[in-house]
Amino acid sequence: MLSKSQVSFIKSLHQKKYRRENGLFIIEGIKSISEFLQSPYRVHSIYFLPQFRSALPQLAANIKLFEVNNAELDKISTLQAPQGIMALVHMQHSEELSESGLRNTFSLLLDGIQDPGNLGTIIRTADWFGFKNVICSPNTVEVYNPKTIQATMGSLCRVNVMYAELENLVRSTDLPVFAAVLNGTSIYDTKWGHEGLLILGNEGQGISEGLLNLVSKPVTIPKVGGAESLNVAISAAILCADISRNLHK
Repeated sequence: MLSKSQVSFIKSLHQKKYRRENGLFIIEGIKSISEFLQSPYRVHSIYFLPQFRSALPQLAANIKLFEVNNAELDKISTLQAPQGIMALVHMQHSEELSESGLRNTFSLLLDGIQDPGNLGTIIRTADWFGFKNVICSPNTVEVYNPKTIQATMGSLCRVNVMYAELENLVRSTDLPVFAAVLNGTSIYDTKWGHEGLLILGNEGQGISEGLLNLVSKPVTIPKVGGAESLNVAISAAILCADISRNLHK
């Protein structure tokens, strides 16, 4: 049985303020937990229904294990339909941004992305196509939001997610700066080269004006049908796929 204080503490981690104060975030589901257990992240504790005990891999001795019942899991889970197992994981310090780390690769720059599901899906997409860096503006949703974590499906373990002032970053580099806009060069006519920064903007407002003024290569996914716009995570997938196709010809 979990104590009232344990339940209260875990429930507090549903909120950004207490995640930051304690340096812990929540992951749920056996697949994601298995991914984090095999990564540089440090798992603090695992809470599981009895039938999940046999699914747990060999664990480090310092990971606390708590067998819970359905009622307890319902109280501490962030999901409407809990997946039977959840864990608390220590946050990692973001890697320092360096010019050398941005060279000979493409990095995604996210300007004001607000939907946690979109951020998580973009991280998962970056992982699929081998993009190692996702750099977020300070007003982008928090990467440790439970909905973001859920949408990454474990890909956060393999992608460097950082927060930085994007205008300062773009000004400090001579890398090509691509940006997804409505009136740029078609991606099918774009010469991507072998390195660069790709900016994706806010779901409703697009890329902020100050950042847009620094873009050297605006690009567009050509429109054929009647839809007004594309979801930003879908746009990221299409753009990453085209860049990857060109890099691996």
